Amino acid sequence: MADRLAARRPDDRDRLMAYPAPEVAVAGDLGTAGPLVVLLHGRGSHEKEIIALADHLPPGPTYAAVRAPIAEGGGFAWFANRGIGRPLPDSLRLSIDWFRGWLDTLGERPVHLVGFSGGAAFAGGLLLDAPSRFASTAILYGTLPFDAGVPTTPRRLPGVPVFLAHGEQDRVIPPELQARTWSYLHDESGATLTARRDPGGHGIAAPALTALHDWLAARIG
Repeated sequence: MADRLAARRPDDRDRLMAYPAPEVAVAGDLGTAGPLVVLLHGRGSHEKEIIALADHLPPGPTYAAVRAPIAEGGGFAWFANRGIGRPLPDSLRLSIDWFRGWLDTLGERPVHLVGFSGGAAFAGGLLLDAPSRFASTAILYGTLPFDAGVPTTPRRLPGVPVFLAHGEQDRVIPPELQARTWSYLHDESGATLTARRDPGGHGIAAPALTALHDWLAARIG
């Protein structure tokens, strides 16, 4: 983390240091060297809500739900934005560095990201920023962070396992961002993509959760 901080402007370093120490809810043992699944909650939520998702996912890995660093609306957010699904680049960058600082303390191990809504945008930002750092990423009912300072160039994610789930009646995430995410991951990114659209709105549908379980179990092996 120190190397990344040194490369940033002094005011950015000050802002990053002002972020709170990560609050983490854990199912399993963070001290083991096995696979780690990081659960990233939506805007206005917190780590104690999304850690419940671990009960519906494969046994074996450690699950860690991290609280986003920015207080908002009785919960927490991963970044400041200019509208739903549209992070401010400087804010996203700071949160990525903050998160990676925490992750680096855990040593080298396979890391799988599962993000919902705003957490999906943050998971996508982490992946696009450092594709080789993560074993797989699930984008649930959200968008990639386009035009937010992380690369979305063609073939950015060659062979990277990505799971994408959208709701056909989702009225929270702007339709154009859902469509752009679907198109980029299918046609441009180079990712090894598993994608589905299910009836319903902005919430994890039971069939999508079952598919996520099976997909993640295959990635963990």
